[in-house]
Amino acid sequence: MIHPTAVVHPNAQLARGVEIGPFCLVGEHVKIGRGTVLQANVVVNGHTTIGEDCQIYPFATIGSTSQDRKYKGERAYTTIGDRTVLREYVSVQRATGEEEITSIGDDCLLLAYGHVAHNCRVGNGVTMSNLAQLAGHVVVDDYAGIGGMVGMHQFVRVGKYAFVGGFSKLSRDLPPFFLCDGNPPKTYGLNSAGLKRAGFSAEDIAELKAFYRLIYGSKRNLSQALQEMEATVKTQAGRDLIAFLQADSDRGILK
Repeated sequence: MIHPTAVVHPNAQLARGVEIGPFCLVGEHVKIGRGTVLQANVVVNGHTTIGEDCQIYPFATIGSTSQDRKYKGERAYTTIGDRTVLREYVSVQRATGEEEITSIGDDCLLLAYGHVAHNCRVGNGVTMSNLAQLAGHVVVDDYAGIGGMVGMHQFVRVGKYAFVGGFSKLSRDLPPFFLCDGNPPKTYGLNSAGLKRAGFSAEDIAELKAFYRLIYGSKRNLSQALQEMEATVKTQAGRDLIAFLQADSDRGILK
């Protein structure tokens, strides 16, 4: 179903059941999966792929040129997974760099006025509240939560099941499973409510609490804390935390 006021390039690939509402614009290199709905006044351009059963609300823009002085017109990509919802005025911009990608996973919810800049990688099941803003090259892992009006510095990483409280300005990496809030932000323990909703076991949560105390509540530096964590880890959640802390980081860990 394509509204007569919509402009859809004849080379765009629309799967069965796609709906294109009034005054939408769909570019030449766009692919849209089965059952996805562009409600009205949505602009999708660039080399952009949108998955199945997504809901794109009015005035969202996907795949537009990155707001990056380094972008010189090279072919770069934007991808959106299945069942993701982008609310009003959300903007998702294509990557900078030949063959680079800006990506959002499956089952995400981005509330109104959210922004995902060039080369960001947003995992599955992520929720971004109103006016949350990701600068370039930010990584947000699966099932993380981003509060309203949060701003994230370029190259920051947010681990899975972590939560960033509203109005925070995050310029360091937030490890998985932890919660931070404030400006400047501080950690406040585990994202306990999120972990319980996700079905983490009592053993998982106990080990994560112990590791949190090692990192933030002891006199050990990060290397010393990691050594002790590696010697005692028993759960997969604990191993995931260790892997995040050992990975390369441009910004360093929030302390």
